[in-house]
Amino acid sequence: MRTKLGNNPRIRNLFTTFALGIRTNGCFFNRTEEVMKTQEIRIEDYNYSLPDERIAKFPLPKRDESKLLLYRNGEISESIFKHITDYLPQNSLMVFNNTRVIQARLLFQKETGARIEIFCLEPIEPHDYALIFQETRRCSWTCLVGNLKKWKEGTLSKTIFIKDQPVVLTADKKKSHGDTHLIEFTWDNETYTFADILDAAGVLPIPPYLHRETEKSDLQTYQTVYSKIKGSVAAPTAGLHFTSEVLADIDARGIGREEVTLHVGAGTFKPVKSDTIEGHEMHTEFISVRRSSIERIKSNLGNIIAVGTTSVRTLESLYYMGVILDNNPEATSEDLVVKQWMPYDMNNNRLTAERSLQNILDYLDKHDADTLVTATQIIIAPGYEFKIVKGIVTNFHQPKSTLLLLISAFVKGNWKSIYEYALEHDFRFLSYGDSSLFNIDACKIRAEW
Repeated sequence: MRTKLGNNPRIRNLFTTFALGIRTNGCFFNRTEEVMKTQEIRIEDYNYSLPDERIAKFPLPKRDESKLLLYRNGEISESIFKHITDYLPQNSLMVFNNTRVIQARLLFQKETGARIEIFCLEPIEPHDYALIFQETRRCSWTCLVGNLKKWKEGTLSKTIFIKDQPVVLTADKKKSHGDTHLIEFTWDNETYTFADILDAAGVLPIPPYLHRETEKSDLQTYQTVYSKIKGSVAAPTAGLHFTSEVLADIDARGIGREEVTLHVGAGTFKPVKSDTIEGHEMHTEFISVRRSSIERIKSNLGNIIAVGTTSVRTLESLYYMGVILDNNPEATSEDLVVKQWMPYDMNNNRLTAERSLQNILDYLDKHDADTLVTATQIIIAPGYEFKIVKGIVTNFHQPKSTLLLLISAFVKGNWKSIYEYALEHDFRFLSYGDSSLFNIDACKIRAEW
């Protein structure tokens, strides 16, 4: 019987400095200035003016009526998202992140009146998302704590109601590491799981840049229509544009669909505060990919379109997991965690994507496993060589963000013209905003585009 392989590993903080080459996807680019190391990229060079009124505070009533920017062969145009299938090659395989956002914010009030917010980030005990949501008495999470200065010691508690039954939920702070804290939750009714607790007491964590409180409508609109696996604290927002009608159109045109899971962490909202990206630490994110999905991705190399930056990070991380296995076939799930700077070592870019993915398949077969479960800390920035992803569906991202760095890497530094077009043509920005479709192949024109 095949099983899942691996556990969600703990966050690691490993950095390496590498010199970059300038070869990208078989294309060579002449540059007038000396090629900089990716680590030396100045984040200020990825800043732009985003007026608050251009941030979409709420989604459109009809998801697929959003605008769609098209970047094809270096040219910019636009359409409507519901027509996206008109711009997808027939042999495409679209890869979606099927994660589901959890109501990760838990609000407590001390007897003094002080409000404490606990933001669940990563399961610790049990150290598995599926298992922790099934717990019926207690569990532990790595959390962020708001208004921490008012919670020096003691237990927090609150009474919640599930199906009109009172349940007392308590929270104890066990230890701290940097800005995160190990919190143990207990509750006095084993009839209910921790998933029930979050559904009853938790608040959906909408992005802070929306500058508003979570509303009831967000419970539906801040989930993709294909979301399945609970675990994210932020939505893979590129997927918010898809409706059942668009998915049906994709299927009708013979375009493939595949799913992976990456649970988006709070780090997706973490700004780059250092002058260069060398000083920015990426949060580790949980990944789960079925063997059948890896097989299908391997069979469709050259035609992979990732829906959202989370799918990009998942797919590209698979390549480097295969590289790790090439060097260490006996690697554990923790050994397979892709470190932040691993892609920028030329020694880690010698395998074909086909060989790398085959290494993963062999590894799963060896362990009689049908699912790869591990994590990634990958940062994708200019200088990155894409191995698997050939197209991206994505939204418009915050200034000075790692997501904008990813986009710049994908469009060979041409992000400014894309974003200027979007600003000048009334595109809506960030999570509830409009979207774009990018083609990676800037060196040659593909007939299907």
